[in-house]
Amino acid sequence: MNPRLARLAAADGLGLAVRLWGEPTERTPLLCLPGLVRTGGDFARLAARHAMDRLVVAPDYLGRGLSDRAADWRRYRPERMLADMLDLCAALHLSRVVIVGTSMGGLLAMGMAVARPRLLAAVLLNDIGPEIGQKGLAAVTRLVGREHVFPSLAEAAAWLQLTLPWLSLATAEEWQEFAALTVAQAPDGTWRSVWDPRIARTLKEAEGRDLWPLFGALAHLPVMVVRGGASDVLSTATLRRMKDMKPDLVEVVLDGVGHAPTLSEPAIAQAVDSWIAARA
Repeated sequence: MNPRLARLAAADGLGLAVRLWGEPTERTPLLCLPGLVRTGGDFARLAARHAMDRLVVAPDYLGRGLSDRAADWRRYRPERMLADMLDLCAALHLSRVVIVGTSMGGLLAMGMAVARPRLLAAVLLNDIGPEIGQKGLAAVTRLVGREHVFPSLAEAAAWLQLTLPWLSLATAEEWQEFAALTVAQAPDGTWRSVWDPRIARTLKEAEGRDLWPLFGALAHLPVMVVRGGASDVLSTATLRRMKDMKPDLVEVVLDGVGHAPTLSEPAIAQAVDSWIAARA
């Protein structure tokens, strides 16, 4: 199922690209928020499984994918991203949403619960919590902080497979698909990463922030947490503390996989889909 591509204007006029699958129904729309430098395209398989029942929406944040780049790197700060997501919901008339948030997308979901608690009906946090592993954060910063250039899509896929061996992708076709969401062909024929490397500067600013109060804002909501069993971003200890704070939290662990699961792995897809399907 191919998405429709919409383009919205942020409050300052910059363009936000948004993928939409399905049509509005009586069921609560699914808002899929990608990782720090990922795009809405990451949710295509998940969307295909749910778009028959409800509208599925997945944006590219500013500075990523098909959305505009900002002149000032400070435009990529999390609080500005949060404002963009709230504005997106208003522009698309989404008065209530179920959020699936991968990594940074999960943190934004927590922020949305603080800023507009009645907007959220439920939240799935994909390999993220209010405490981020330092090893994982360092790896993300190294990856994000430079532009990656390849002579072909196939070479980009090969590099990604070597660089991110902990992902669940198993076939050459899956790695090629992942690469096509990570790089895009430039006018000179090369394939370049689809994010602004200046985004990495926002990570240094965010170090040391206490995010546990944000997680506390989810106390009244149904919450599922998916963790990659080999994740260095969401630790077992952090997940245990989250469960202690919220005993009704539903947890799913995908053994042997690092940051972050795709949510389409056979071992967890049924649990993920059943949890989403139970959300009205």
